[in-house]
Amino acid sequence: MARKILVVDDSPDIQALLKVRLRGERAELVQTLESEKALDLALAHSPDLVLLDVDMPGVTGFEVCKQLKANPKTAMIPVIFLSGKLDQATKVEGLDLGAVDYVTKPFDPVELRARVRSALRIKHLQDQLIALARIDELTGLWNRAYLDSRLDQEIASSRRSGSPLSLIMLDADHFKRVNDSYGHAAGDTVLRAIGLRIQATLRRSDVGCRYGGEEFVLLLPGVDSVAACVAAERVRVVMNGTPIEADDLHLNVTVSLGVVATDDLDTDAATSRSLLECADAALYEAKRTGRDKVCRYIDLRVARIG
Repeated sequence: MARKILVVDDSPDIQALLKVRLRGERAELVQTLESEKALDLALAHSPDLVLLDVDMPGVTGFEVCKQLKANPKTAMIPVIFLSGKLDQATKVEGLDLGAVDYVTKPFDPVELRARVRSALRIKHLQDQLIALARIDELTGLWNRAYLDSRLDQEIASSRRSGSPLSLIMLDADHFKRVNDSYGHAAGDTVLRAIGLRIQATLRRSDVGCRYGGEEFVLLLPGVDSVAACVAAERVRVVMNGTPIEADDLHLNVTVSLGVVATDDLDTDAATSRSLLECADAALYEAKRTGRDKVCRYIDLRVARIG
């Protein structure tokens, strides 16, 4: 897959030259002559590297670098400064601001490509480490840390667009019995199987996370609570449909699910905490009333009001 490079330089000639020099690097270039547009373009395109001219009119390259490093969404994008200045003080200042490298003009084509490739390799490894830190090792689903950040993003997106967001909390029924009767290795096998079955039911836009222990959370952007209940029932049937094989055991594992959506709550009441608490309340009700079922939070709310 082609990597994306944002080029910020006020010289059309330099822009054209970079396009030629980097043609063989399997990189897509996003180019601007205006430093004032750099941050917005970085936010819109999420580049893997920024090539940034130091001597820009108006907002300097150093100021742009400060903006990029101050924004959490762009702080981890590597920056290579471009400049005709060779003095040590300028280079040190750029590196102190967070740049990973410095290339002087006129460019040596071989050196330029080597430095770009090096920065892109570092970014690729960095992305892999970040992804691994957010993945639950046992199930292969996203972990609690990822859920915390992603849920906030999805709620903000839901508010901007006016589209619903649903959250499903899922818990394996009588999981303690599995661990007590067959050991933790069998319990781990069950959790891995649940993770795989969750992944098989999700759309590309959905998010499956291990919340902790035998609890899981599914985020369904653009889905209201009625449709989310249909999705939850599909998950329940998939979980209950086939025994899970653990060594020579065939374990019948059921799950209980609680469903809530932003359209179930009062205006502006949908927060990360409120959605999780409401889904947990619905999940508790599903377990209290027999397990192996789906419970919708809005039904509990109506019953309490009545």
